[in-house]
Amino acid sequence: MIRKIKRLSAALLLAAGINMPGILSLVRVDGPKTALLLICSAFFFLYANILPPTGNRKGVSADTGRLRQLSKGSALILYAGIACLAGLVCSLVSFREIPEWTAGRVLQYVFSILCWLFGSGILLLNGCLRLMTVSVQMGIRYRLLLFLCWWIPVVNLFLFYRLYRLAEQEYETEREKEELNAVRKENECCHTRYPLLMVHGVFFRDFRFFNYWGRVPGELLRNGAVIYYGNQQSAASVAVCGRELAERIKNLVEETGCGKVNIIAHSKGGLDARYAVSKCGAADYTASLTTINTPHRGCFFADYLLEKAPEGVRQFLAARYNGALRRLGDNSPDFLSAVTDLTAKACLAGNENLPDCPSVYYQSVATSMKKARSGRFPLNMSYHLVKHFDGENDGLVSVESALWGNVYAILRPKGKRGISHGDMIDLNRENFPEFDVREFYVNLVKDLKEKGY
Repeated sequence: MIRKIKRLSAALLLAAGINMPGILSLVRVDGPKTALLLICSAFFFLYANILPPTGNRKGVSADTGRLRQLSKGSALILYAGIACLAGLVCSLVSFREIPEWTAGRVLQYVFSILCWLFGSGILLLNGCLRLMTVSVQMGIRYRLLLFLCWWIPVVNLFLFYRLYRLAEQEYETEREKEELNAVRKENECCHTRYPLLMVHGVFFRDFRFFNYWGRVPGELLRNGAVIYYGNQQSAASVAVCGRELAERIKNLVEETGCGKVNIIAHSKGGLDARYAVSKCGAADYTASLTTINTPHRGCFFADYLLEKAPEGVRQFLAARYNGALRRLGDNSPDFLSAVTDLTAKACLAGNENLPDCPSVYYQSVATSMKKARSGRFPLNMSYHLVKHFDGENDGLVSVESALWGNVYAILRPKGKRGISHGDMIDLNRENFPEFDVREFYVNLVKDLKEKGY
């Protein structure tokens, strides 16, 4: 409430400053006072653009540099809207109250309109640029809409309001997250006995500058976790990736002396990890294996697509994917083998040869979307296909297929959205009220620590 009052006060002062020429046209003020008021208004306008008053409490450690810029950007958009509205009202009043329209009056009137239009536009531009620089929730979609639609009347008003709301929600969410992490920092709730090995799914790699797991690793690190990555190929058979993963685990344990690792694997990465543990000797170096949205029983829709697709189409797609994946770093990409190993036929046969190891703690997590629009492209396109063949699903993997072991969880949050395959790795870096993916992983790792892993 205090923050809102401070912002409203700043907005009114700024609106008065921007509209000072229009106000002066209604109020009789002598020359020196007019000049002083205009100078003060110009100074406050410049100051507000350089150091926008946000109404936030000063000295709060949770307000990082990015969060401060978020708050400043949203404040500037708010100030621009109020200043523009005030200018419109002032112009209408001036038009009715001016008794005689001389040439001087017309110039003064036009000048006052240009002042509030220019001033509001500068505030708006400043705010949007700040948000485009630091906001995660704007995403590509809103950045593109802003670039294309800023000049369209009514549409731009809705867009600016939406950007303001997005920035405010992002600020509040991230600030609460920072405050929570500050409180539990000393506890290091994610500092497990054995380090984490995070294993990616199919068609992705562990890139240095684009983390497959989104904001999740950063959140875990802030809470004491030690993290390594699988680094297996993005598109190869489960056997090939499993052998690469086993070699990675053995080398990691030897180099660090950590003894064992806790594997957290997403999608096909869970199959790769199970193969490494059951077939390649990685069981001796693995304390726990957590699979997230892994198709343990395969995907029946994949069987259907492979059977129906002509051989020429399959080979064409494979050649294109393999060429692209090779340029991204895969040594010997094999698109068809990777896809074939995700079919129900291949997974059901593989399960007979991949028994769980008694020394390893297994657990799994499944999620589901509640409608096609819950997921971004291409999950919104595949959802109905998977639902037809496999039932309740996350856009790619059915709930039934994702469950493995005696310990499992099905995430069905309240609301109309659900949780997609991409949501579980924070693919779109998107906040939504029903589910906090970063906090989910913090609690998951915290539970591993409490169990002694």
